[in-house]
Amino acid sequence: MEPILLKTTEEAKGKRLDAFLADSTEELTRSAAAQLIETGGVLVDGRTAVKSLRLSGGETVELTLPEPEPIDAVPQNIPLDVVYEDEDVIVVNKPAGLVVHPAPGHPDGTLVNALLYHCGASLSGIGGALRPGIVHRIDRDTSGLIIAAKNDAAHQALTAQLSDHTLGRTYECIVTGTLREDSGTVDAPVARHPTDRKRMAVIAGGRNAVTHWEVIARYPGYTHARCRLETGRTHQIRVHMAYIGHPILGDTVYGSKKPVAGLTGQCLHAVELQFIHPRTGELVKLSCPLPEEFTKMLKKIDR
Repeated sequence: MEPILLKTTEEAKGKRLDAFLADSTEELTRSAAAQLIETGGVLVDGRTAVKSLRLSGGETVELTLPEPEPIDAVPQNIPLDVVYEDEDVIVVNKPAGLVVHPAPGHPDGTLVNALLYHCGASLSGIGGALRPGIVHRIDRDTSGLIIAAKNDAAHQALTAQLSDHTLGRTYECIVTGTLREDSGTVDAPVARHPTDRKRMAVIAGGRNAVTHWEVIARYPGYTHARCRLETGRTHQIRVHMAYIGHPILGDTVYGSKKPVAGLTGQCLHAVELQFIHPRTGELVKLSCPLPEEFTKMLKKIDR
């Protein structure tokens, strides 16, 4: 794999190397970081280092991750809230806390494992053994509608709709602070954060990212808003709302680090989905209600 370059900041001063890598990458736990350091997979300013090295800030850390071992997702009997299903596609209302597909740290217990159990062998193979049928993603701690393809033709058609923006995705969220305008657009490129690989950021030269938003209701210190994705970058709505000064309530990555009592994750829900059916050519519009946590939070901030 291509080496990953990280630049340590003043905030990293005094932190152990293995802890820094675990905090700054999606791929490594602290034990995995320690093992990688011990096997020579990490260089600090071009030299091998020990896991207990205390950083000074300003170092260049280069890590080379081993190729992932191939694993196959297995069917698991995990309950699904199926909103729509036919021979070509299945749409599920995903709960917050459910990971979409297996990955390091989440080898099973994912939406893919549940789909394999529910659909049997009837899922598109385009996503490979770990992502069969998966057309787009929703963050683990975001809830709402997600579509999967049951055959390769449907998968290709839906992927094309993602590219030309005919696959529409609308979210509702609660953001901190008061959005003064009734609607707006955030057009700002998004890329991986230069020093923290667990985060995305608005960065010049990043991938084009456009989010349209409108106010549903205003509350003291908060705004209930609707967001429509024109593009679909990783963490896009979360990054864009934080970028304009209104991070999503409960988002401990881009907003306050303190978890919000009563919320599993961030207050962000994929409420509507529309697509051109890959077989019939008809427009399909689907919606789902806000989760109980979301509605309770609306009542709480209204008080």
